[in-house]
Amino acid sequence: MLDVRELNVFYGSIHAVKDISFEVNEGEIVTLIGANGAGKSTVLKTISGLLRSKTGSVTFMDESIGAVQPHAIVTRGLAQVPEGRRVFSQMSVQENLEMGHYTQPGKALSKRIEQVFEHFPRLLERRKQLAGTLSGGEQQMLAMGRAMMSRPKLLMLDEPSMGLAPLLVAQIFKIIKGLNEAGVTILLVEQNAHMALHIADRGYVLETGRIVLVDSAKALRENDAVRKAYLGG
Repeated sequence: MLDVRELNVFYGSIHAVKDISFEVNEGEIVTLIGANGAGKSTVLKTISGLLRSKTGSVTFMDESIGAVQPHAIVTRGLAQVPEGRRVFSQMSVQENLEMGHYTQPGKALSKRIEQVFEHFPRLLERRKQLAGTLSGGEQQMLAMGRAMMSRPKLLMLDEPSMGLAPLLVAQIFKIIKGLNEAGVTILLVEQNAHMALHIADRGYVLETGRIVLVDSAKALRENDAVRKAYLGG
């Protein structure tokens, strides 16, 4: 579904992503794990068209999207939930969801919102509430729900557990697993490697802008170096 080849991304003179290549197959949960600053978020922003690579290619559903504008990438079925959630704080939950539907036919809006509420019943309870007054976990659900409004084939999640209490982290990961079981392919960037590797099919480990290890999630959980660096033992 997604094929990323030889990306090199710079912030000025800083070489943030170095010759990164990986793939995501339909139906998978694939996770990118690594320390803060390893280049994980930069990879997602490059796929989404928010940043440009000096080299290489990004192919989605057999079409090159390396030069496609971000809004057009969303219309092709690829959506990103950004780090830090980025909800529209002065809009209601309902209005935030409507904003995520701009790529879809208007007549399908009500049905799609109801489908999102099935995945996120807490949002139904908060339907008329301003997004800025929601808890961190509720805002994360809203950001994910807003992305789901575009009916993505591939959903990219950037640090969905950031800043959340452990019980909410478990709930968010349960929802991610449920979305995948409902047919959405997931590319997950996470510092919480323990949780990510327990729901993922495969994983890539990034260090200082490079992929240094790739394997099944199970094998990575059992890898001594990964356990020591990212799993607390």
